Amino acid sequence: MASVALYTPEVLELATSLANYRWDEGLSFKGKARSRSCGSTLELGLSTDSQGKVDRLGLRSQACAIGQAAAAIFASGAPGLTPDEVREAHAAMRDWLAREGPQPNWPGLDTIARARDYPGRHGAILLAWQAADEALSTR
Repeated sequence: MASVALYTPEVLELATSLANYRWDEGLSFKGKARSRSCGSTLELGLSTDSQGKVDRLGLRSQACAIGQAAAAIFASGAPGLTPDEVREAHAAMRDWLAREGPQPNWPGLDTIARARDYPGRHGAILLAWQAADEALSTR
């Protein structure tokens, strides 16, 4: 039954939208993340503008539809954020998934909110935030 509750048409649409964020070797900052719970992986590259805000990003993902949808949600909401804002969002996502904080104010997150009830999906949900945090820590 989990697949019926989690894999809605909206989730699947988001998952396929990752094609809009093509990998680009020329992106300045790169990070990787792997979910220990399911083995999903994600590579993220990004660049920042002259003010240090995310302006472009690309992704390579080998994840379930929930992980891919979460990555698409991250990708659509990250442009314009500073590295500190990305780190804060990563911490807020971890807290929310652990039921230690409210749902973060991130556009589109409602689409995958049901997955919070499935701890086996938490690692896949966090992949993009983890990879971005890693990428921006090299700045």
